[in-house]
Amino acid sequence: MADMSDSSASSNDDPLPRVHLFTDGACRGNPGPGGWAYILRHPSTGVEKEQSGGTPVTTNNQMELQAVIEGLAALKRRSAVNVFTDSAYVAKGAMQWLPGWKANGWRRRERSRWAEVKNVELWKQLDELLTQHQVKFTTVAGHSGHPENERVDELAVAAALQQGAR
Repeated sequence: MADMSDSSASSNDDPLPRVHLFTDGACRGNPGPGGWAYILRHPSTGVEKEQSGGTPVTTNNQMELQAVIEGLAALKRRSAVNVFTDSAYVAKGAMQWLPGWKANGWRRRERSRWAEVKNVELWKQLDELLTQHQVKFTTVAGHSGHPENERVDELAVAAALQQGAR
């Protein structure tokens, strides 16, 4: 597991509620019908919420992003969130690449020219949600027996299959 923490620190005077967010995206073909899923868990209470959804034509990276967006958007108040994802694209994008993209007008270097960041609308949504919470990303190996990662994979695949059946 790789831990990619943000640099903001929470004040001990007003501790934020701690939440674990497990996310995954799936796509049957790339592009193709896709699904996303998350599990939100409040470790102090043990309360959990599972949610999933999908899109008829999408990509795997879009579904990985959508899973995190949906999970963060489901939170009702500012929280300290540990996002567990098997997507290095999402974790690195959120914690390493995002500041540079924003500074460059949501563009990235592509060889010798500037190009728009792929999935820019999703990245902008995620960026807005990241400002509302204290977020840390932890990458987990996909399909390695991590129970929550296996569960969100199952939910995301089911959602993708449901989209493909429409």
